[in-house]
Amino acid sequence: MFETKGFKVFRWVVLIPLALFVLVPLYTMITSALKPMRDVLGTFQWLPAHPTFQPFADIWTTVPLGRYFANSLFVSVIAMVCSVIIAIFASYAISRYRFRGRGAFSGVVLATQMFPGVLFLLPLFIIFVNLDRLAGAHLFYQTRLGLIVTYLTFTLPFSIYMLSGYFDGIPRDLDEAARVDGTSALGALFRVVLPSARPGIIAVAVYSFMTAWGELLFASALTNAQTRTLSVGLQAYSSEVNVYWNQVMAASLVVSVPVVVGFLVLQRYLVAGLTAGAVKA
Repeated sequence: MFETKGFKVFRWVVLIPLALFVLVPLYTMITSALKPMRDVLGTFQWLPAHPTFQPFADIWTTVPLGRYFANSLFVSVIAMVCSVIIAIFASYAISRYRFRGRGAFSGVVLATQMFPGVLFLLPLFIIFVNLDRLAGAHLFYQTRLGLIVTYLTFTLPFSIYMLSGYFDGIPRDLDEAARVDGTSALGALFRVVLPSARPGIIAVAVYSFMTAWGELLFASALTNAQTRTLSVGLQAYSSEVNVYWNQVMAASLVVSVPVVVGFLVLQRYLVAGLTAGAVKA
């Protein structure tokens, strides 16, 4: 596409402030994580006067960050796997079959995205408490299982909507050819549709993992000291008398590594899956 000189200037005028808006806080986080506590609380300096990696060692002993990390990883991975599996079967049914209530189901799935998540906090809390009371066991409230179920209520609607649009873009002739060769409906799904829908599946997996990894509101209300996740555990670096800002910055960098690395590795699949699934054939 032909670009005029004025457009190039305008592009840089817009991109440079946006880049600074993102990079300056990130740079401040990195430099603060490399400073001793006295330097962080003192006069702000762009470069650490006494750089140290001690905050990265202290974050594991000040709070049980390892346990929080394990809880977040377990919850995020299980929520991602469950979301992908359920979304695949639900989306395939919506895309390939015509059944009574299909339109209503699709509309309800999409309508759930219009409500703010905070509206579901109290109902889920009441449901989990009552289920535990009826079961006579600690199953959902303040457990990792309850947190996984909670995150599925967020990730499944969007995952089903996006994957159904992606499946619609895959020609039905592939399914019919597989059925003619004697393959069952499930066989056509696993052997024909899923390999073609790999970008969409990866996009759903990344979305589900990132949603569960960084969620704070529900994790703070539905967990305890043993099941606490990273997003809630980072608050433990703040006490009534002191806030370990350098450790907060160091811990924030550490917990961001899995998401950033995963996003960079799967970026092209994520973009392809989102763009293809956004337009239905």
